[in-house]
Amino acid sequence: MIAGDDSARDQRLRRALASLDGLSVGDAFGQRFFGPEDEVLRRLARRTLPQAPWRYTDDTEMAIAIVEILRSHDSVDQDALALAFARRYAADPGRGYGQAAHEILQKIGAQVPWRWAAQQAFDGAGSMGNGAAMRAAPVGAYFADDLDVVVEQARASAEVTHHHADGQAGAIAVAVAAAWAMRVGEGRTRSASARLLETVLQYTPPGATRDGIERALQLPLISSIDDAVNALGNGGQVIASDTVPFALWCAARHIDNYQAALWATVSGLGDRDTTCAIVGGIVVLAADRLSIPPAWLAAREPLALAAPPRPT
Repeated sequence: MIAGDDSARDQRLRRALASLDGLSVGDAFGQRFFGPEDEVLRRLARRTLPQAPWRYTDDTEMAIAIVEILRSHDSVDQDALALAFARRYAADPGRGYGQAAHEILQKIGAQVPWRWAAQQAFDGAGSMGNGAAMRAAPVGAYFADDLDVVVEQARASAEVTHHHADGQAGAIAVAVAAAWAMRVGEGRTRSASARLLETVLQYTPPGATRDGIERALQLPLISSIDDAVNALGNGGQVIASDTVPFALWCAARHIDNYQAALWATVSGLGDRDTTCAIVGGIVVLAADRLSIPPAWLAAREPLALAAPPRPT
């Protein structure tokens, strides 16, 4: 448990909940832009909002579980988080989980130890997918006061399902970006967009995801989205290294404008619910929760958070 009084914990939880709102609206927004590509491109060109309601995906389901565990434990308790993931999965497995996630969460639900289940994925290599990254922004928001703790807790949140080091690196990168954005939102650091990528690079472990972030740092923020996709990917491979660099570049490009960030991100196509979830969970912390258009929040289906535990 992280030391601190109740008021500090309440502040951390408010940050995580703000990130969760940004993440979930982004997730649900991006999910509504799948379909025939010519039709999607016309809607993007006209900035035609999707029809409500906007149903969220497994990105949000797993982020909700993380926020619930932070609320009850004040840290990422991995055993509790594994059970929360499995419980939410069993209640609604049709949220768009990937095949590896289905297998891991079914095993955990059947009382297989989470560490073994995660290690066995992909013939023992573990998952390097983008699933740990897509849910990590609330972790960065919660622990924004200490980036070393952000790294530790983000890795812990990833390990439950992602044994592969690069899957964990994706979560670390997103959580550090969210923490940096939180500091911008609170006026504790200058908001030069390049600093987001520079800061993330300092804390992301070596590997393909870090290499992609390094490329993102070298790509001018005035570049086109098509150029960014060509250089960084867009989540089409559903792995951290193909997803996180593009999402962080989009977040840096529009760090103070939630709507612009999501329109830019979704126009990159690819795994658009996940890239928009990552970007939304980060940018909302710098731009403020009030930057989410009320109509977008109303369109997103209500978040199904469990009731908080009663005081003992």
